[in-house]
Amino acid sequence: MSIELISAIIGLVLTLMVFSYLIGDNVLFRLAIYLFIGVSSGYATTVIWTSVLLPKLQQLSLDNPTQLVMGGIPFLLGLTLLAKLSPRTAGLGSFAMALLVGVGAATALSGAVVGTLIPQSRAAMDMFALPNPGQFIRGLFMLGGTILTLAYFQFSAKRAPDGSVKRNAIFDILAWGGRIFIAITFGVLFAGVYLAALTAMIERLSAIINIAKSFLGS
Repeated sequence: MSIELISAIIGLVLTLMVFSYLIGDNVLFRLAIYLFIGVSSGYATTVIWTSVLLPKLQQLSLDNPTQLVMGGIPFLLGLTLLAKLSPRTAGLGSFAMALLVGVGAATALSGAVVGTLIPQSRAAMDMFALPNPGQFIRGLFMLGGTILTLAYFQFSAKRAPDGSVKRNAIFDILAWGGRIFIAITFGVLFAGVYLAALTAMIERLSAIINIAKSFLGS
């Protein structure tokens, strides 16, 4: 029996185990999920060790103190994170955790601003510079959608004489338009996720049919 056939059979069995969730939560579905989580965790651990930790450890050299310090400090901070496994020693990993969260948040924020916000703002402004009327209309539409969406997240309000809190009427109208743009965006995102899931399901069903045909043909 070839490796390809064994892999196909294993894939077929796991697919059927996942599809068994259609009749309710059961042991087969849980077993498939546990296998998926276990294999994914093992693969991620192997990649981290072979591609990140081991090369960094091999670069450490006693002959180069600067390189030893620059490579040893992150390694020691990573070891302190293991202290989070026990409540008694969790405080030892607080500094490394705070550093990790702070650097990660700063990197994500700067990446969003430099890689997304600024390029999109430039692209929207470039549309107004084009002589094409269609591009100009698209630019107005994008600008209007951006303003309306930002207005939806404007939460400042004033207290009325009767004690109720109300926003400005203009912002209420703009927020209503922003709600429409947000709903359209979520609808498009949901359709994309649903289409991807449907494509994966069709691929699995096609694989099951092909395996069944190969068995029936043999």
